[in-house]
Amino acid sequence: MEKPKPIKRSKSIQPLSRDHHHSLLLCWKIRKGFLKGVAPERMKKYTDWFFEDHVLPHFEIEEKYLYPVLGEENELVQKALAEHRRLKRLFEDKKDLVKSLGLIEEELELHIRFEERELFNEIQKKATEEELAVIAGKHKDEKFQENTEDEFWK
Repeated sequence: MEKPKPIKRSKSIQPLSRDHHHSLLLCWKIRKGFLKGVAPERMKKYTDWFFEDHVLPHFEIEEKYLYPVLGEENELVQKALAEHRRLKRLFEDKKDLVKSLGLIEEELELHIRFEERELFNEIQKKATEEELAVIAGKHKDEKFQENTEDEFWK
């Protein structure tokens, strides 16, 4: 069976794909935390930090600059927006930490795979050079700063 070719991502969108890499690592950290029997409160403290510092700014850039390329009526955009709303509710849930952390781990990974494999490809096909330039200007590719206060996954 032939291996699928890697996706050639536009330079303008590459920083958002790198953000996705760090979010996939969050999913891995949550899985590790569960395997090690880490208290959910410790994992929640880290995910709260990650949500505020990384997820929310990432969602904002996607919603303001990427998704408009396809328009809000586009079914892929509608799906992504619904997933953003769902993920925000999960990150903000303070009641059942084990359940919400487990769902964050599962649903965030599925959301990223959807964006990388489907949505971003469509955006790249449709975006003008001007739109890509705006996207590039709104998201600087900065080195990820890890929160080392409690590395529960180690």
